[in-house]
Amino acid sequence: MTNEAKPTVVVYGDGQLARMMQPAAAELDIHLRVLASSESNSAAQVIPDRVLGDYHDYDVLYDAAQGSDAVTFDHEHVPNEHLHALIDASFNVQPQPSALIHAQDKLVMREKLAELGVPVPRFKAIESVEDARAFSEDVHGQICLKARRGGYDGKGVWFPDPAEFESLVKELLDNDTPLVAEEKVALTRELSVLVARAPGGEVRAWPVAESVQRDGVCAEAIAPAPDLDPEMAEKAAGIGRTVAEKLGVTGVLAVELFAFDNNGIEDVSVNELAMRPHNTGHWTQDGCVTSQFEQHLRAVLDCPLGSTETLAPYTVMANVLGAPEDPEMPMRDRVREVMRTYPQAKIHLYGKDHRPGRKIGHVNVVGTDAEETRRIARTAAHFLVAAKWD
Repeated sequence: MTNEAKPTVVVYGDGQLARMMQPAAAELDIHLRVLASSESNSAAQVIPDRVLGDYHDYDVLYDAAQGSDAVTFDHEHVPNEHLHALIDASFNVQPQPSALIHAQDKLVMREKLAELGVPVPRFKAIESVEDARAFSEDVHGQICLKARRGGYDGKGVWFPDPAEFESLVKELLDNDTPLVAEEKVALTRELSVLVARAPGGEVRAWPVAESVQRDGVCAEAIAPAPDLDPEMAEKAAGIGRTVAEKLGVTGVLAVELFAFDNNGIEDVSVNELAMRPHNTGHWTQDGCVTSQFEQHLRAVLDCPLGSTETLAPYTVMANVLGAPEDPEMPMRDRVREVMRTYPQAKIHLYGKDHRPGRKIGHVNVVGTDAEETRRIARTAAHFLVAAKWD
């Protein structure tokens, strides 16, 4: 078939999420095009049809979208006014900006979810030091400050020391950082709900996963979440479906949840939303009938969605995060050693150079015992990071 006969999906963004859509696109004979800022970036390395340019430039977005059946994203930072203009120009943008704004602006997200009756921590828009002081008093100093836009992987999030609290708020506001404050939740763990919704309304959810954060970055995901009460699992999945349907999300939606103790019973509230494939869903590549990457492509093209059934009792994803110092052993040799020691480990690398703390890949392992599966995934990922067995 010629490319003209294939469905064409354009992805704005050139990171590992766009990169991992390529195998699924190839298997479904979907033509993928990526808007990249550099030919050396993760997705541009493996997607031959790439347009180079800045996603802040409407003309670049317009040119990249030519001939597409759907336009989608691997991040939420494309200006919404440009997306509305693309829709006015008859392009099929999925998810639409009316949904995407809730993943772009944390205050808009909090206000909408509260309106829908979805559980969220107490929150307040912070426009002055006085606003921050009053909210801190209301929550007895248990406060988390967040930049309304642009934060990820722990960036744009502060847990201020009381002695520095007001000076931090003043500094951020003086630097034109719009803020929202939330009541700090006494976490017992973090959970992640992934659902996919097609424009026609079909919705499918994957099992609820537990995510483990280190320094604000996802380090592991275990699915299904161990020891999760079935009623709580259904409640969490219901939150995901409600958000997807009420906000009109299309494609993959990740709902990150805070789990906490509510009078001896585990309960949840929403932390963040992401409207694209998500780090906590990488386990679906090797643990489910349909991965989040294939499902996202199906959804934005309004194709029937695939089964989200699991292929093993447990799947564990462990991120490969750049070490403080890059080991002398080349990565290709580290990969061979992991292959030799753990042939059941599935290694996914992103084509990225080393940088401390940078996500450069992940390892998926399936198994019948949660702790043993987790041990193998964690050990394999650690060797890829440090070139030594933990």
